[in-house]
Amino acid sequence: MALLCKITVFLVSSTLTHPALSEFLKWHDPSSWPEPPCKMYYPVDDLYATNCPNIEAHVCGSNGLTYKNECFFCLDQWEFGSYVQFVKYGSCS
Repeated sequence: MALLCKITVFLVSSTLTHPALSEFLKWHDPSSWPEPPCKMYYPVDDLYATNCPNIEAHVCGSNGLTYKNECFFCLDQWEFGSYVQFVKYGSCS
């Protein structure tokens, strides 16, 4: 009886674990992610300096530059306008 309970617990736990782990380990396509929310990074006024976080999460711009993260990309887009457009997350290489 104890062995049957252990087998049942194992089967139930492995059945529940599979969907959770498969979603966690699944590769997600960065090209399907939405564009960066640039408005949250724009300076409040001309005298305000935005401090971008020191995190590497590369963003590729249409000018061929790979930005360290979306904050740096958004500041260039704010400064240069339509000259810099979002291409993809990741490096431009």
